[in-house]
Amino acid sequence: MLYNVVVNEWDETTYVPTALGNAFLAVVLIALLAGAVLCARRYAAGQRAQAGSDANVKKAGLTAKQLAFCAMSIALGTVLSNLKLFHFPTGGSITLLSMLVICLPGYFFGLGAGLLTGVAYGILQLLIDPYVLYPAQLVVDYLLAFGALGLSGLFTNAKYGLIKGYLAAVLGRYVFAVLSGWIFFGSYAWEGWGALPYSLVYNGIYIFAEAAITVVILAIPAVRNGLARVKRMALS
Repeated sequence: MLYNVVVNEWDETTYVPTALGNAFLAVVLIALLAGAVLCARRYAAGQRAQAGSDANVKKAGLTAKQLAFCAMSIALGTVLSNLKLFHFPTGGSITLLSMLVICLPGYFFGLGAGLLTGVAYGILQLLIDPYVLYPAQLVVDYLLAFGALGLSGLFTNAKYGLIKGYLAAVLGRYVFAVLSGWIFFGSYAWEGWGALPYSLVYNGIYIFAEAAITVVILAIPAVRNGLARVKRMALS
């Protein structure tokens, strides 16, 4: 069995991974990370080829540098996700830039690497702190919502690409968070509120509050220029 059915302290029926389930999730995480690194390697090789600095680009393969950048983003994002500036008792929190860190692989290495790294991060969150009431909710909350942070890769080569990509990623996560709240957690709606308006406001408070803080930080030239230098290092 990959999971056990458990009734938690709030009398909710939840699905909790077994030891075998955790092992399976760990294998999936490693496979996703490997896929992200392959995408990152291809993107880096393409950028060098376009710049004319590597006329004989070899077939993309795993490299320690891309692996380190993607793995460190997941690890640092996990640490920062536990540094909560504000936490709602029924779920959702304003963290210390955790979404930004998970957006970086997409900004560095393009859409493919970003999406796979985001999903891998969601798998890690599922390993560390699972809260699954329905199988479909697992997909929306852990795979799609966190995977959407990879949408930062849509603007990797654009002017102010990190800010644009971050906002696209945040909007993507918000859409899936709203869907989850509307479909699976409508019973938690405030008195007099419908499930959809409740989910729109509730998820918007913590997601956009963190986004606003992050955009202010990214607007600082030293921060933006520093991350640009890190990107050049990642692609060199």
